[in-house]
Amino acid sequence: MAGKSKHGEFMWNELMTRDDTRALEFFEQLLGWSHNDWPLGPDVGGSVYRLMMAAGKSVGGIMKMTEPQFPPQVPPHWMSYIAVDDVDARWQQALVLGAEPIHPPTDIPQVGRFCIFKDPTGAPISLMTPAGGTA
Repeated sequence: MAGKSKHGEFMWNELMTRDDTRALEFFEQLLGWSHNDWPLGPDVGGSVYRLMMAAGKSVGGIMKMTEPQFPPQVPPHWMSYIAVDDVDARWQQALVLGAEPIHPPTDIPQVGRFCIFKDPTGAPISLMTPAGGTA
């Protein structure tokens, strides 16, 4: 997540999968990505977050889906994050506009504050106010 994201711009993409090792090998071979592993705490499965790199720049992440955070009926998926000026206010606005809540605004230490909802068409999306705010 290099540089300061602007409000309303896509800022991050993340693959949620039950086989992070297979996904990691696939994208490293397909795209030439490298990676750095970040340890995750026990509240998110206690594994690692795979920070994907292209030419030394972070381009996305891969996270292993574990229960109970991700029950078996949740399929592997890519999640996009849109930068917003105030995730709590945008969450409330989204709900008023017909969004279906999935995950309320929550802090990710040293990263920012995010939420997840389904837009009125049923497509999931995440909003995030980065730790340093938006540009």
